[in-house]
Amino acid sequence: MARKVVGRPPEETLSLWKREQALLKTLVVDRDTEAWQRDPAFSGLQRVGGVDVSFVKGDSVSACASLVVLSYPELEVMYEDCRMVSLTAPYVSGFLAFREVPFLVDAVQQLREKEPRLMPQVLFVDGNGVLHHRGFGVACHLGVLTDLPCIGVAKKLLQVDGLENNALHKEKIRLLKAGGDSFPLMGGSGTVLGMALKSHDHSTKPLYVSVGHKMSLEAAVRLTHGCCKFRIPEPVRQADIRSRDYIRRTLGVQGAPALQPERSKKAQRPKACPQGVSEEPAARLGSVISQWWNAVQEDRDGDWTQPLRIPHHQRTQATVMTRVSKMLLTRLSAVLGEASSLTAPGPVPASVRFPLCRFLTLDSVLGSVSEKKPLP
Repeated sequence: MARKVVGRPPEETLSLWKREQALLKTLVVDRDTEAWQRDPAFSGLQRVGGVDVSFVKGDSVSACASLVVLSYPELEVMYEDCRMVSLTAPYVSGFLAFREVPFLVDAVQQLREKEPRLMPQVLFVDGNGVLHHRGFGVACHLGVLTDLPCIGVAKKLLQVDGLENNALHKEKIRLLKAGGDSFPLMGGSGTVLGMALKSHDHSTKPLYVSVGHKMSLEAAVRLTHGCCKFRIPEPVRQADIRSRDYIRRTLGVQGAPALQPERSKKAQRPKACPQGVSEEPAARLGSVISQWWNAVQEDRDGDWTQPLRIPHHQRTQATVMTRVSKMLLTRLSAVLGEASSLTAPGPVPASVRFPLCRFLTLDSVLGSVSEKKPLP
């Protein structure tokens, strides 16, 4: 049965949280504190970290907190720690840190005690730093409590201090041409709260980078761009991928099929096999399609073709679908074997939706398998 955190905290609790934020905010350092931060090539930087908390669908208590450490500049995972946690605080806008940060601080402390040589020299946080209602977001909170340089990286603009996602803002985004291009986010108070960054040449949506702790905004923006293989900085991206994978594996081990990792609603679960169709091949077929869809979903922020290894400049719909066709036909033929000539069994599953095409039904998949032709 799904568990839920109690609703909005009482005003007394929110007042205490505000006072704690105000107190910790006085400890934030918004300038470069390490020699590598001032080096144009970040010479001396060897380890970058990323954190993430992934949630379980239908359960607002269970979550997975993850910490990963990557080598720099190679961006290869050196360390990962994922653990299931029970949340005690509800989500309240402006107070995300009180819901997530305690578990992330524990993960950092565990690494500090177990493998101090792998401690990251900077942490990327999926959230805001000083770009916040009270100038103290989750990246600031984590940075102050761990005493590590932190960078806040958000996918959406937090509209505070007069910042708006209006026509002018969208026009500025349109003028970002190449990866690394950016523009300042200046609030109504005249303070620059962060930068909108085009993190990758082929990204259409910017990232919103802000100072968390012990690092200047200029260095934070440069390093964020340097850590982006795709739209999302690799430390955050890997933390997200691994935390969601841990949820899948853990819930499977615990035998809790009713709880599923948060997924796009577009992903369909296989349905029962209709009468007259072999159940085993159909079930295995559903499994293959689901596995591929999960791989696609691992990069749900715009680089979903990565599992197909298609270069960005070749990612036209025709090219992608041709590659999808070849890959699916190869894998489906291997799974179905002699059953590849099965008539389409309708709802096994009813359809699977892909971002660059409309609907790819099982009918068309099986028809293509049996006729050895590209998918529509």
